[in-house]
Amino acid sequence: MAIVILPDAQEDLLSLQEYMLNKWSETDWLNAENEIFEKLALVDTGLLTGEPVQELASVGIFEYQNVFTSHHKLVYRRIHGDVYVYAMAGHRQDYPTLLMKRLLKL
Repeated sequence: MAIVILPDAQEDLLSLQEYMLNKWSETDWLNAENEIFEKLALVDTGLLTGEPVQELASVGIFEYQNVFTSHHKLVYRRIHGDVYVYAMAGHRQDYPTLLMKRLLKL
């Protein structure tokens, strides 16, 4: 099993890093980053299963799931045992807009 962070999610992670380093301390960012990767590791092992993304589930798409950290929302999909991360958003971000932009790219 592997965790694959797709390019858009990588960009999200860099944006989150930039934001947190500007607003808070490097230690805060490192703690948040560790929390993100610890959560993804739990998803990868199967010890944690997220909930379907509500906006997608309402139209019958259930395979995309989200999990939360203390400050972030992670959207992923499991394909053949691997975890593909599609988006990482801060709780204060406009999540529906981010999700819509990703869907339009697919």
